[in-house]
Amino acid sequence: MAQMAQRSAGVLRRYRWTELWLLILPFVLFLLAMTQLLLSNLDPTSSLKINNLPIGQGLTPIVGLIAALLGFHVVMNIFFRKADQFLLPLVGVLTGLGVIMSTRLGPDIGIPGLGNRQLTWVFIGLVICLGTMFALRNINWLARYKYTAALFGVVMFCTTLVNTFKVKDLNSPTHDQLNIGPFNFQPSELLKICIVIFFAAYLSENREILAEGSLKFGPFRLPPLRQLGPILMMLGIGLLLFLVVRELGLALLIYGIFLCMIYLGTSKISYVVTSALMAVVFGFIGYLLLGYVKQRFAVVGIDMVNWNAQSDALYYEIGGGGQVVQGLIAIASGGILGAGLGLGHPAGKFFVPAVHTDMVLTAFAEELGLVGLFAIIGIYLLIVYRGFRIAMEASDPFQQLLAAGLTSIFAIQTLIISAGNLKIMPLTGIPLPFMTYGGSSVFANFIIVGLLLLISHRSKVEREGDF
Repeated sequence: MAQMAQRSAGVLRRYRWTELWLLILPFVLFLLAMTQLLLSNLDPTSSLKINNLPIGQGLTPIVGLIAALLGFHVVMNIFFRKADQFLLPLVGVLTGLGVIMSTRLGPDIGIPGLGNRQLTWVFIGLVICLGTMFALRNINWLARYKYTAALFGVVMFCTTLVNTFKVKDLNSPTHDQLNIGPFNFQPSELLKICIVIFFAAYLSENREILAEGSLKFGPFRLPPLRQLGPILMMLGIGLLLFLVVRELGLALLIYGIFLCMIYLGTSKISYVVTSALMAVVFGFIGYLLLGYVKQRFAVVGIDMVNWNAQSDALYYEIGGGGQVVQGLIAIASGGILGAGLGLGHPAGKFFVPAVHTDMVLTAFAEELGLVGLFAIIGIYLLIVYRGFRIAMEASDPFQQLLAAGLTSIFAIQTLIISAGNLKIMPLTGIPLPFMTYGGSSVFANFIIVGLLLLISHRSKVEREGDF
């Protein structure tokens, strides 16, 4: 009897209580937010009756998400109980907000079932996340197949390159998208993960040689060509994405990952400065050669206060500033506290185009206000903090670089699309992690989450020696 009591006490003590308590608060907020959204859609002329309350079918999407996250939590308690307990609740908050906003925007853009579709992608993403963790119980297995990962990334890049030549107007940005039957797939979502895996393994093996540098070019020292070659090859992919494929956002993401990884792997700021200068040079060449790049920089220069004829022409131009300008108007109309969920006007024919994909942050800003916008950005910052915390606690250089590189994907991607929505830098088609509608982005993000959770679990197990 005493042994059973001790065993029960041990199980309760090892339970992931922190993760559970951190999940409960978002669950309550999800239910309140969904109820608010459904109440806002009631006919204002009708009297409020008990049978009109959205307590049944209307709450099904968010209840399904809560059940999925709780199920994931239970599996983590059984098989990966030493993994980081903060990452899943933070990711769950953003994922839930994404499902709620897709549900809210769907009817306005003519897709009533958009929220259920996003929920389906999240279900599959959670399964893929667990599958990643079970399949890679030994995370260092990835390091042995770094060139395979690089080759797979090149294949993903080549599919994007082939898709480019199907576009008639090469002076416009193409769509990084492949149509596979009824499904659309973005190869770049897997490309970025493959690049991080390659860099983490390659830099962990050659960090001393790369940090030392043996080739001198004036005041700069570069690594030997043998070690420099593979890095330049992966860097060339980012350049081709910009100059040939016309994917400005993806090129910025790939190049940003490269800068982060090369600094984390070598601690040489000179490499970062040299690479950044190269990016400026090639970016200026692209600005001179590519019309769509000039157009996007012109949009950044629109003066919203002193509107003139040039701004008006750019606003109505195809692919011009209409999307960004409407997004800024939506953000401004939200004010400090927002219009309220379901009470704004972020979508529609004469409002923000592509609001459920490129401009979803403006929809949150209009309906949740500046307070809600800051809260969302704060959650992203906490995810980045937890990711780098996992990297610091990892047991070997490869896992450290892998965790840091995967975390940098979230950081850079959020920065690029948020700055584009706010007209701080040119708008690109990079999805906002966990919140933008789309299956490819959700799947890739949950693969990253699975790798981070697995690294944190393995690191703690190796330190404590208790499975």
